[in-house]
Amino acid sequence: MKVTVTGATGTLGAAVVTALLARGDEATVLSRDAARAQDKLGSGVRALEWKDPVGQAPPAAALAGQDAVVHLLGEPIAQRWSDAVKRDIRDSRVISTRNLVTALRDLEPGQRPSVLVSQSASGFYGARGDERVDERDPPADDFLAGVCVEWEAQARAAEDLGLRVTVTRTGVVLSQGDGALEKMLPPFKLGVGGPVAGGKQYVPWIHTDDVVGAMLFCLDTAAATGAVNVTAPEPATNTQLSKALGRVLRRPAIAPVPTLAIKALYGEMAMIVTTGVRAVPQRLQELGYRFARPELEAALRAATGR
Repeated sequence: MKVTVTGATGTLGAAVVTALLARGDEATVLSRDAARAQDKLGSGVRALEWKDPVGQAPPAAALAGQDAVVHLLGEPIAQRWSDAVKRDIRDSRVISTRNLVTALRDLEPGQRPSVLVSQSASGFYGARGDERVDERDPPADDFLAGVCVEWEAQARAAEDLGLRVTVTRTGVVLSQGDGALEKMLPPFKLGVGGPVAGGKQYVPWIHTDDVVGAMLFCLDTAAATGAVNVTAPEPATNTQLSKALGRVLRRPAIAPVPTLAIKALYGEMAMIVTTGVRAVPQRLQELGYRFARPELEAALRAATGR
């Protein structure tokens, strides 16, 4: 399979490219800096430049004659939000996806890929308490949910061009040296980690291996259309996650972190940490995906090298 990947120099994108190459696929990557992408990902990929995903469509040469596209672009969400940051979070997802679909539309029909797997997020659902949520549930009305709704709509516009489109609503990714764990590890290593904001909120966690596995599964599975939750089979509460991480690190996990402290540190973005959603991967399980790391503690050990 010939696959084009955007966002390929990020932790998740690089892992997707590595997995594609390992199974014998051909990978083309789009990057703001093609030379840097080539250097990072190696000679086995074809790297092309998409210098301004918000301001322009990607080059036709990156898409023509390809079998599929995996679209992973997006400004990091885990940062303090200002109006400018919120605009970048939205535009890097919504407008880049619109520009990608525009480039697909401009291709001759016989040159278009047949599949688009486009990243989305479990933030689509907002805060839902302990309610089990699957792909049939509606979006929330907060900022992140609004971004996800627009993001997915731009991706699904490719269905009008004859592509099979899957939008992957990915949860909190457990990966080594990056993302949520990168921010959690320092206090735990110092022995002052613990549940955040009461700890009752659910964390829809997923190990990197299963994010990559699910995306390749969606590339290959004709029935994988529309929204697919990419989360572990059993979400954990923040308390459960904290205790499991403490066991893995052999550190105490009893120091509670109050809501006010998180809000003081992160501002509006604190909602991601202080609220949660019990999202479950209903569609993946119906389609027969087999999770590589379905157990929380084992996933944490893999992600931390413990």
